[in-house]
Amino acid sequence: MHKEGFECSVCGQWHDRLPFSYSVKTPHAVAAIPPAERDRRVVFTLDQCVIDDREFYLRGRIPVPVWGKRDPFIWGVWARVSPQDFVRTNELWKVKGREAGPAYPGWLSSRIPPYGETLGLELRVLTQVVGRRPHFELTDAAHPLAREQREGISIERVKELAEAFLHAGELSAGW
Repeated sequence: MHKEGFECSVCGQWHDRLPFSYSVKTPHAVAAIPPAERDRRVVFTLDQCVIDDREFYLRGRIPVPVWGKRDPFIWGVWARVSPQDFVRTNELWKVKGREAGPAYPGWLSSRIPPYGETLGLELRVLTQVVGRRPHFELTDAAHPLAREQREGISIERVKELAEAFLHAGELSAGW
């Protein structure tokens, strides 16, 4: 959250804090598994998820620069990765210097409603220092989210996103 507040153009009220991040709780694929089967089929931590011992997911961040601000806006999302990259990530989980390793491919496994279809977007997983979640860099240069990640957004855009999430219950479902 940012310290600055904003007047909401939807409800006309003053909100004391402007959120600079939104997070998805689980990979999208988890929702397709009946709740009664999840304990048996899903292994889940705050940073990793495995479904049926064959689908592998990592939680990461899509940082989006905000013009004139030091800190980026963050989408906390999930990406599906190969079994090999998942194992390698686990092996390096607490290894200093791991961020020097090469980026590897992944596919976005989170819906981000303001950007249309985002499931399956190809991305590059960029490992960060120990204790930090990986950064996800979208590779489809034409996608609106990739454009914002590359070019940055205005503080007005951050407010638009906040208004969308504050006033559209269906948008924030699963967040």
